[in-house]
Amino acid sequence: MFFRKKGKLKKEYDQSLLNVLDEMKDQWNRQQSIDEMSVDYSLGAQCHTKIAEAKYFFLFKEAKHRNIVIKR
Repeated sequence: MFFRKKGKLKKEYDQSLLNVLDEMKDQWNRQQSIDEMSVDYSLGAQCHTKIAEAKYFFLFKEAKHRNIVIKR
């Protein structure tokens, strides 16, 4: 009786994780394109790219750990 919300909450948080994962992937791709288009070597731009990559892969590993399957 008390544990009925468990499945609902898991689905809600899984969906939230997928949304954040998509946003991080877009941000990482934007940072990569900025880094590739830049003429000058910029350590700051590369740092932002690496940070975005680390965030994306952290969320990706969390999604894998939670056994989330993307249905498209």
